[in-house]
Amino acid sequence: MLYLIGLWESVREFIATGGNVLYFVAGALFLMWTLMIERYWYLTSVFPGIRKKIISDWEARTDTTSWYAHRIRDAWISQASDGLTARLLIIRTLVAMCPLIGLLGTVTGMIGVFETMSTQGTGNPRLMAAGISMATIPTMAGMVAALSGLFFSSRIEAKAKMLKESLIDSLPHH
Repeated sequence: MLYLIGLWESVREFIATGGNVLYFVAGALFLMWTLMIERYWYLTSVFPGIRKKIISDWEARTDTTSWYAHRIRDAWISQASDGLTARLLIIRTLVAMCPLIGLLGTVTGMIGVFETMSTQGTGNPRLMAAGISMATIPTMAGMVAALSGLFFSSRIEAKAKMLKESLIDSLPHH
């Protein structure tokens, strides 16, 4: 319990040092990871059942060679592909937004530095250092958030592509 309290205090201190923009970075990070976990769950738990049903429906057909049968096959593959790639665009957008949100924190932090300089002058380095850390911490947080999402989202996209290709190979057309 004391560990969690200490951890919470560290997070609060980090946010106080980096500014309120870190709440937006945290929100984007939370949404991005929620969507990536959902996609991983879909690819590993839900899609295998869908794949089996599509393959069994295809093998149960008596006609797999006509033009009409090929259109049905293409429609099933297209529906499966839509399910595999759902929400990947949102995830990629959130990955791209994280550094930009961090950059917003940099701008607001630098505004704070310039405000301090205009009211206090350049003689108080401690006040300027607080503004500079408020300018750099959100940038770092945005970059770390984007990097964490970039690796895992590219893995999820590669897995979705592999599963689609595997489904296509499992539905022979003669």
